[in-house]
Amino acid sequence: MLTESNFPAQLARRRQASPPWLLKATVFSVMAFPPYMVLQPVGASSSVAQMLALCLFGLWALSSLLGLHDPVAFRHPGRAAVLTLLLASCLSYAHLFAGLSGASTADGRSAADRWMLLLFAAAGIAFVTTDCLRTVKDAMVVVRWVLAGGAVCSIAALIQFTTHTNPVEWITGLMVGFSDNGGSNAFQARGALVRVAGTTLHPIELGVVSAMVLPIAIWRAIYDRRGRKPLHWALVGVFVLANALTVSRSGLLALVVALAVTVPFLPRLARQWALVVMPLGAAGLFISVPGLISTLVNAATAGSSDASITYRTEDYPLALRLVAARPWLGTGPGTWIPTNALDIFDNEYLLTAVTMGVVGLVGLLVYLLVPALAALAAARNAEGAELKLLAASAGAAGLIAAVASGTFDSMSFPVFALIYPFFIGLSGASWLMVKSQTEHGPAAPSGASPDRQPGG
Repeated sequence: MLTESNFPAQLARRRQASPPWLLKATVFSVMAFPPYMVLQPVGASSSVAQMLALCLFGLWALSSLLGLHDPVAFRHPGRAAVLTLLLASCLSYAHLFAGLSGASTADGRSAADRWMLLLFAAAGIAFVTTDCLRTVKDAMVVVRWVLAGGAVCSIAALIQFTTHTNPVEWITGLMVGFSDNGGSNAFQARGALVRVAGTTLHPIELGVVSAMVLPIAIWRAIYDRRGRKPLHWALVGVFVLANALTVSRSGLLALVVALAVTVPFLPRLARQWALVVMPLGAAGLFISVPGLISTLVNAATAGSSDASITYRTEDYPLALRLVAARPWLGTGPGTWIPTNALDIFDNEYLLTAVTMGVVGLVGLLVYLLVPALAALAAARNAEGAELKLLAASAGAAGLIAAVASGTFDSMSFPVFALIYPFFIGLSGASWLMVKSQTEHGPAAPSGASPDRQPGG
């Protein structure tokens, strides 16, 4: 059995094993397959990515219960954060079904069920990612699959923007047995442009998740010995372009956070190039897409003249009244289903405070902040530039998630809700590699021995 005391020995014996195919398929499907395509008899929680993620959780839990796997050896702050939100959600869920949260409806109870299934799916991705990525080469194997899914999503967005046609329909046409559950918003006018969503539900979601995967795309472009470097860097550019074409304040803010966190951890030469390429890339982007700069500037500086901002701020009094009515455990997870679209809380912190009260809000803050801070702590203490940048990339994605959740109801968007747990798992894997470095020397944790070839 794997314990802390024999972790390096076990890691050495198992280092030829590749991360499981189910994990690779899951992280690829999160961004590659539209989340609104579901198996109608099963319900709204049956998207490809969520079903695979639930399978991951079930196998992880079963192997732990049967003694085939010891999860204690892989404990880290990110796992504690996931369990904190799970516990808060369970308390609010029990409060709802015990009839203590006031009047409830069948739709509200079904929404609470979907929330719990989403969290278990997220836990599956987070836990299995940490437990299977024991070296930086393991991380590279799975990151390739994450970026492949991101490439599908972002290239679809580029086609949407340039042709005003929706290539996602080509994907959905191949998904035999799945049906459209609604909620897709592939095209949306903003200023002189039409912003796009790729395979996600909304342009805001695409803007945020494209920024979240950008740091690991940079890490992969620098350190991946497979494939062609120009293609790796081209994919970095695709993510930046997809982010810009969402014409989203949230996406732009997420991009700023991604670069602000990642650039200081780049190797010196790469950091120097970044300081040259970033302004040139921004200039080239604005020149090649007429109207983009004026639309982005107008969106970023609109202030109270922008209805999308005033709708958000006008919701604050309603949210405060609802929280005051049920301050501790809220109305129940996922139960806020307004009949008026203007009453949607475009702020995950407000929404969580309403549906799960103060307990849920604390759980959400822990869930979003702790993994990011743990990853950045690991990055500061890591030996070796490759592991340092890997940990920083996980930390950047986590900080993006925390910041962006104040600008839209992030956990209501399945691509965000299921890609973020991968970065929790990556944070945990980086944390454990750095911990092993400090305990057993720099040769132990990364597993980057010259005879090891990446699997998968």
